[in-house]
Amino acid sequence: MPTANLADFEERFAELPGTRLRVFAAGEGEPVVLVHGLGGGAANWGLIAPRLAERFRVLVPDLPGHGGSPPLPGAPALVDFADAVGALLEREGVVSATLVGHSFGGVTALRLAIRRPDAVRGVVLAAAAGISSGRRSAQVLLPLFGVIRPGRMIAPFRGMVAAAPQLRYGVFGWWGAADPPALPAAAVEGFLAPYVLHTDTLAAGRALLREDPRVDLERVRCPALVLWGARDHQVGVADAFEYARRLRAPLRVIADCGHLLIGERPDVCVQAIEEFLGGVR
Repeated sequence: MPTANLADFEERFAELPGTRLRVFAAGEGEPVVLVHGLGGGAANWGLIAPRLAERFRVLVPDLPGHGGSPPLPGAPALVDFADAVGALLEREGVVSATLVGHSFGGVTALRLAIRRPDAVRGVVLAAAAGISSGRRSAQVLLPLFGVIRPGRMIAPFRGMVAAAPQLRYGVFGWWGAADPPALPAAAVEGFLAPYVLHTDTLAAGRALLREDPRVDLERVRCPALVLWGARDHQVGVADAFEYARRLRAPLRVIADCGHLLIGERPDVCVQAIEEFLGGVR
């Protein structure tokens, strides 16, 4: 069943070569694909997707191994996740779309833009992963969290976390939100619900660690926007400046906002995305 925040979206499964993706779809007009981060899911976009669907055709997939999508076979590389999104566009009859990627979804969108420039009109990087993933701490923590899967243990209690702002410190403090108690209850639900269904987020984490996106950024030809939280402790704002410089893209930094900017400041994110979409038509 669709997540509550995407209740007005059509939930369906796209049969693709080598995989199967659950996707939520709504709206009409210019296509926009929202790609979630590592350990996330379509529900992460619950405060943004419905608003964009008022003006655009919006597709929100669960990446392989996340949410309701089964994992990819073998030991997939980042390109395999990008190709899954590209195959989804073909399956949906989308010739060209703007991709909005959060964290792991950002670097996935970049990879697709390089491989399929015809299919990607523009890219919005919302706290994109990839650069800081080369740090020693990331090399240790990402595989560890992929094995332990702490989100799966917390997810059954997401209703309690959503109802009690003080509990959000333990779940989202420091790494995720600049002000955990202020995180909307609907955002808490959207960030935690996918963990109940995850089957293999470790593969995506390993794929992320194997690549440095900076190597190929000069091959991105489409317009880009870099959107970042000023208090992002997971992928710091220094990464934002480097992405913006290498892509020759504008940078918008959101004050008092952490890594989970799409849930912390959805109004600002929607405004920035809509303004960007207006410029790439």
